[in-house]
Amino acid sequence: MKSIGIDIGTTTLSFAITDNDTLAVIRKCTIAGNSFIQTENSWEKIQDTDVILSRIQPVLNKIINSYNDISGIGITSQMHGIVYTDSDGHAVSPLYTWQDERGSLPEFGGRSICRILSEDIGINAAPGYGLATHLYNVRKGLVPAGAASFCTIGDYLGMILTERKTPLVHISQAAGMGMFDIKKLKFMREKVSDAGIDPSFLPEVTKNFSVLGTFKGIPVCVSIGDNQASFLGTVTDEDTVLVNVGTGSQVSVMTRQYIEIPEIETRPLTDSTYLLVGAAVCGGAAFAALERFFRTYASAAGAPDVAQYDVMKKLLELQTEKDDIWKVRTTFAGTRTDPEASGSITGIRTDNFHPAAMIRGVLDGMAEELYELYHLIETDTEESKTTLIASGNAVRKNRAFQQILEERFHMPLTIGQNEEEAAYGASLCALLATGQLPKRQLPL
Repeated sequence: MKSIGIDIGTTTLSFAITDNDTLAVIRKCTIAGNSFIQTENSWEKIQDTDVILSRIQPVLNKIINSYNDISGIGITSQMHGIVYTDSDGHAVSPLYTWQDERGSLPEFGGRSICRILSEDIGINAAPGYGLATHLYNVRKGLVPAGAASFCTIGDYLGMILTERKTPLVHISQAAGMGMFDIKKLKFMREKVSDAGIDPSFLPEVTKNFSVLGTFKGIPVCVSIGDNQASFLGTVTDEDTVLVNVGTGSQVSVMTRQYIEIPEIETRPLTDSTYLLVGAAVCGGAAFAALERFFRTYASAAGAPDVAQYDVMKKLLELQTEKDDIWKVRTTFAGTRTDPEASGSITGIRTDNFHPAAMIRGVLDGMAEELYELYHLIETDTEESKTTLIASGNAVRKNRAFQQILEERFHMPLTIGQNEEEAAYGASLCALLATGQLPKRQLPL
């Protein structure tokens, strides 16, 4: 028997097929998402839900047609963002992604929605969090006609596959929307109402890896957050720090106790385990921005408009003296707690004014941002981990970045065995949901 895991990422869509007996990935594939919708607003980051589904369903059907022993389908997706659904379970909006910045716009008496939630309701929510996005839309009259609820894009895929009319959201996804009580594992309905949101819009929440329904007779598991899915798909030992670098990046540590740490998110993994997560908004996007910088110059100089990563790698190999690097703060898109923060570059001198110093400086800055977040966890929990595992192509394909992470965290680094960690983790959740995988086989 086999299970399928689907990961709806920000820029890519990934699939993993797992053998139920060996728990080995026997097949995987990744395709481009190509679903962003261009608008006149630079702060608006939305994707076309129909495009996303139209790209997923042919691949899923092909996989199912290739195997006659699929026992379950698991789903994970980019967290925080929301899709509005009507009473028939159909999308009536685009996907407002986690990168959407409307929650930080100072359009309400000089204050943003995130600031209003903090100052008036006592709730911290970052831009891109579903309820911050929804509250902005409520106040601006932008909630689509016919909308009855909302959910993540992963939840919506599950609805379409199983023909559900209402969303059922796992606690890992619900918490990512904001205004969610992590201790009680439910939305803060009173505070939601106090903020001016109709609580009837809130989706139903489950603590379990529940079965939503079936697709072509195959059980479909409730969607889980991509951070949690990556953790399950990578980590086998509790004494582990997981660094995941995609478009954004996170450092994650598991705990069996509920704990609150300033600047660190406590995210539910199961009904009795949590992830302490430090999230960097930019992550791999910082290195991608640097690549675009070099590509723009190269193109203007008459070179072909092609990716510059290989050239950057060659330049980086010329950088031998660590003291010669630039000091780069890679908070180019702000931070979770301060969306208006900006990055910075210091330490530039005539004798180190070289592209390699800039490239190395950005990688160092990415590692430093993650380490600072881990250090907050380490200090508050008074526990030091001994194992460092990294996942995500931004690490996997960059040996220099791997070495930098090892040096900064003072731990040997292991790269996650499965390249599509989140999709693999989703396939394991499908096994849990259908009772084919005991929890003791995972770090739960």
